[in-house]
Amino acid sequence: MAVEQEGIVVRPFEKGDEAAMAEMIAYTLRVSNRNDYTPEYLEDIVNHYSPEFFTEHAADSHFYVLCDGERIIGCGGITDWWGSTTESFVFSVFVHPDYQGRGFGRIIMDALESDDFFRRASRTGLNSSITAAGFYQRLGYAFVDGITTPDEAGVIKMVKKQAR
Repeated sequence: MAVEQEGIVVRPFEKGDEAAMAEMIAYTLRVSNRNDYTPEYLEDIVNHYSPEFFTEHAADSHFYVLCDGERIIGCGGITDWWGSTTESFVFSVFVHPDYQGRGFGRIIMDALESDDFFRRASRTGLNSSITAAGFYQRLGYAFVDGITTPDEAGVIKMVKKQAR
């Protein structure tokens, strides 16, 4: 699947993308989330999203990358939710700060919501940062149990139910 808009292309993850993805995510976390989280928390998350993270999860997840030419400027992943065929889970959605607010996050989410994991599911969950919760809410994701504040891991649990 390749979608093009304004010279930006979203495509499936390819082996060799992992280092650029990790670098883009690290920069995005440090810039876009700095007002909502401590530097120590952000560095823990940066370390979590190592190139190896993407290599390890590529076997059982579908990642998409958003590119401006050869440069990776966004990404996102989707998988089944604990082995379920009726539930999916969106994760690792990031857009480089220079490209935020221009509809590119929506392009990534459209790719994820066109994926087989999403289409077969009756509900899709995600863990949102404080920073991104409003974005996901605008896309139809609701706060799980109405809880709008982060849990002990620093994330806000959200879910989208879809008709099958």
